[in-house]
Amino acid sequence: MARHELYEDDGTTEREQCPRCGDTFLADHGDRKHCGKCGYTEWE
Repeated sequence: MARHELYEDDGTTEREQCPRCGDTFLADHGDRKHCGKCGYTEWE
């Protein structure tokens, strides 16, 4: 995925970052948010 698809012009993003890793985004799977790097999961 290209950088311009993740970040706004001012450098901000609407995606949540992993609280454990801090440098990766959480993937939204509908019923949960998951970090592919460390395996952290938030159930909704």
